[in-house]
Amino acid sequence: MLAPPGCLEKKETDALCSQGNVYKKKAAFAIAASLALAVCLSARAASPDQPAAPQVPASQLLLSLDPAHSNVHFTVDTTLHTVHGEFTFMRGSIELNPDTGQVAGEIVVDAASGQSGNVSRDKRMHKEILESDRFTDLIFRPDRIDGKVALSGPSTVQVHGTFTLHGADHEITIPVQVDISGDDWKSTATFDVPYIQWGLKNPSNFLLKVSPMANIGLEMAGTLQRAHDH
Repeated sequence: MLAPPGCLEKKETDALCSQGNVYKKKAAFAIAASLALAVCLSARAASPDQPAAPQVPASQLLLSLDPAHSNVHFTVDTTLHTVHGEFTFMRGSIELNPDTGQVAGEIVVDAASGQSGNVSRDKRMHKEILESDRFTDLIFRPDRIDGKVALSGPSTVQVHGTFTLHGADHEITIPVQVDISGDDWKSTATFDVPYIQWGLKNPSNFLLKVSPMANIGLEMAGTLQRAHDH
């Protein structure tokens, strides 16, 4: 027995509505599942249990000397008095790895800047002893540090290197105090130079005996760059 035409239209309409509801439910489920997955992934990424990415230590340091805030002092004993004088730094740059003690660079002093407060004595020092018109630079080139340089605060280390004086190279180890504060550093050092043994002329005469050792005092300051600043 055939159903009336009105009943067929109603059944087809109900079937279409039912099918549309199924599609809507599937779409809603897919959207909800996607949101849930996104929330889970976000929570996992923010979880404190996840290990932080390793950070590269900024161990390499570049120390630049500021000549305007640095100085070289010297004293030499004689039979009559102690001579006091000073020199001027020209430039300096040191690259240092505190972890390994590896160091490179140079610190340069202007030989012609030396003065002791006595014009005739200084003229003789430059002409006969230092010959500063020929040997214009006094240079220290470090090659090794014994001890640990702290990345902040004071440290005391032994700095080994080569001291170029009067055109000749001489090995020397200098005790150095270093103080690092943020992007600034300061350093002091005191050591003896056997200048006569190193080939300079003996300034003594029959009236005046001069010590064969000159005591050197360094006061240095400058700026510091760490590896991640380069």
